[in-house]
Amino acid sequence: MTMRWPEAIIGQLEFYWDFHLRPRLEGLTDDEYLWEPVGGCWSLRPGPDGALFMEQTEPAPEPPPVTTIAWRMVHIGRDVLGIRARAFFGPHEGLEDADMWDQRLWPDPLPGTAADAIAMVDAAYAHWRDGVRALDDAAIEQPLGPKGAWFAEDTMAALVLHLNREVMAHGAEICLLRDLYRAEGR
Repeated sequence: MTMRWPEAIIGQLEFYWDFHLRPRLEGLTDDEYLWEPVGGCWSLRPGPDGALFMEQTEPAPEPPPVTTIAWRMVHIGRDVLGIRARAFFGPHEGLEDADMWDQRLWPDPLPGTAADAIAMVDAAYAHWRDGVRALDDAAIEQPLGPKGAWFAEDTMAALVLHLNREVMAHGAEICLLRDLYRAEGR
């Protein structure tokens, strides 16, 4: 039997998504989405223009701040999956020079509600999953090239495996925050 690596690698993420993370997003409320379990959390905040922005600094402090569910969902939906999906699988008309971290690939406003965040994460996941599923064995073994920036020599397979880990780690954190919110009797 021949192993089809693109299918096996994305299958790992699909299983996690379908049986672990996505079911745990059901019933997420706006209060829970923006809940700050401790002081000093990073979250989504309104900027001077009223649009939401995601709190972060480069480099991140050590240890990094606790983050809200909103922060984690935007990180997964926009940064981990969304921008990468648009960089590698389009659309990126007029931004062909953009690499996989280029914020211009995500001009959409950040979601201020739980329902909007779930829709954003669902769309980003579907875009990434469908793009990876369409790769053949040769394409998944190719170096990322300029879109990979300083990871240009790494393969698409390495990126997909890394993003699987990112989604699983941040997804587990979302689930834990939901457990803590519920345990507080909210």
